[in-house]
Amino acid sequence: MRIVLIGAGNLATNLGKALHGAGHDIVQVYSHTWDNAQRLATIVGGAATDDLSSIVSSADVYIFSIKDSALGEVIPQVVSGRADKLMIHTAGSMPMSLFEGMALHYGVLYPMQTFSKSREVDFKVIPCFVEGNDSYALSAIAELASSVSDRVSELSSDDRRYLHLAAVWACNFTNHCYEVSAELLRKHGIPFDVMLPLIDETAAKVHDLAPIDAQTGPAVRFDENVIRAQSLLMRDNPLLKDLYERMSMSIHKVALSKGKK
Repeated sequence: MRIVLIGAGNLATNLGKALHGAGHDIVQVYSHTWDNAQRLATIVGGAATDDLSSIVSSADVYIFSIKDSALGEVIPQVVSGRADKLMIHTAGSMPMSLFEGMALHYGVLYPMQTFSKSREVDFKVIPCFVEGNDSYALSAIAELASSVSDRVSELSSDDRRYLHLAAVWACNFTNHCYEVSAELLRKHGIPFDVMLPLIDETAAKVHDLAPIDAQTGPAVRFDENVIRAQSLLMRDNPLLKDLYERMSMSIHKVALSKGKK
């Protein structure tokens, strides 16, 4: 397929590389920042532009991988004059209906993974969730997704909201916990890499155990002495102290509801 990428951020970069590697023709890369557009275009081929009015009309597919808040402004400008082209966005929490009333064929291709430009990923193992407004759009988007991933599933906009929320809990919040851990260690001259075996084993366990069965620590058994003492260690940061106490209570309540002690 001939593809225009609207965006050159973390997701667009990784998806663009995967699509290029699968043999698709990336004819153009747009970013509001010229350097970013040029950098990705150099990797995946095609022309770079930072001007929405310069986007070509010769592509089969236009893929929007930009921040959610910009979609409402950018989509109408790109779709105008190209309503018969296939329009796709990649946002986890935004509905397919963003294109409604403008494009004839449209949908979503949501790769559920955390992306960074500096890290290569194996797109083949990434779950990709697709949706289309009609049979043509759904079939074309599923075909496109299947060319880069072996795990493609259809999912509605409504269900995708909950999938994205679950991903925020499992990824973004977890990563923030890593940063809290790193900052605590930094204050006491302890390198963060001492945590890596623990982090690796924690992640590995849920490949074999349900998260509730993998949960350990003082909150499961509600060891009040430990929880109180650790909470006091964070008294200089009321927000983190509150998060620690609330998270401990949540862990304990879940454990009790599942009969864990």
